[in-house]
Amino acid sequence: MTTVTTTAAATPQLSRRLTTARLPKWAPPGVAVAAIGLGCAIGAGAGLASHIQWGLIAAALFVVLSYSLSAWVEGRRQAKDRLATSVVWVAFILAVIPLASLTIYTVQQGAKVVDGNFLTHSMKNVISSGPGGGIYHALIGTLEQVALATAMAAPVGLLTAVYLVEYGRGRLATWVTFFVDVMTGVPSIVAGLFILSLWNLMLGFEYSGFSGSLALAILMMPVVVRSTEEMLKLVPNELREASYALGVPKWKTILRVVLPTAIGGITTGIMLAVARITGETAPVMMLVFGADAINGDPFNGPQQSLPLYIWQQYSMVNNDFGYARAWGAALVLIAFVMGLNLIARGVARWRAPKGGR
Repeated sequence: MTTVTTTAAATPQLSRRLTTARLPKWAPPGVAVAAIGLGCAIGAGAGLASHIQWGLIAAALFVVLSYSLSAWVEGRRQAKDRLATSVVWVAFILAVIPLASLTIYTVQQGAKVVDGNFLTHSMKNVISSGPGGGIYHALIGTLEQVALATAMAAPVGLLTAVYLVEYGRGRLATWVTFFVDVMTGVPSIVAGLFILSLWNLMLGFEYSGFSGSLALAILMMPVVVRSTEEMLKLVPNELREASYALGVPKWKTILRVVLPTAIGGITTGIMLAVARITGETAPVMMLVFGADAINGDPFNGPQQSLPLYIWQQYSMVNNDFGYARAWGAALVLIAFVMGLNLIARGVARWRAPKGGR
């Protein structure tokens, strides 16, 4: 009886010791404000000219103050949790600030130029150091080159992923997986050099949008293979086994069961791969060669693209009109890539499995 009473008396004390000592909800924001103030004061007092240094000092102070205050009030166990949370928040902010700054600055600079005239005119008969001109020719070139690259890379990447998941066994599958991993890390300039040596120099084809599409397809293919492979692995084996039990052959099971089940993830992977190659500059610079006029035929003659257009306009020294056009094209390119990412997320959500009641 005495043991039961002692245990019952000890339990409330333990509960109070674990739950009563808690920092208020406003403590983390208050610590953040205090850390920012101290960081600015230390940075100004030390004569640090860069505000980035002030921010890093404030971030370090936020982590230290959060841990110290929590250890004093809540104990070391809870302080460790506060420390991990503080580090995660600091890492998140450090990752978001550059992206947000880049986006805001690009919008501020590009919005001054982007209008109907800028989107519907080319640089033909426009002096590079003067006003006017637009990105219509570069926009057409980018759309055609990316479309051709997607038409080549998406089917090959899809079939390669199907082979690796459904049929791949033995040494051949191992080598295919290895080369896909190697291709994932190949720099874009290497892909451009390969196509330049093989397609243009050895085979004698001229510079064109299609040459750039070949290099972009090489860069896009491993991304499609990897994303599609992961999506196919997520398809439950029970679906395949049920189809086999009904006497459906393997190729038809893949076509009618596996691919429709994973189509949402596959589409998302392809869209993200398209967004990845849209901003590539090096292969386009080497193979497409650029043009000031509209060239709607990607198989004949040089063609312009948005990344190359941005580089050409911004490379003009002391040319405010060129800088403005470069920022306008950058804004359009960012909007295009952002649109592809939003479409990919929409497709993924639309095709996501819906749980029944």
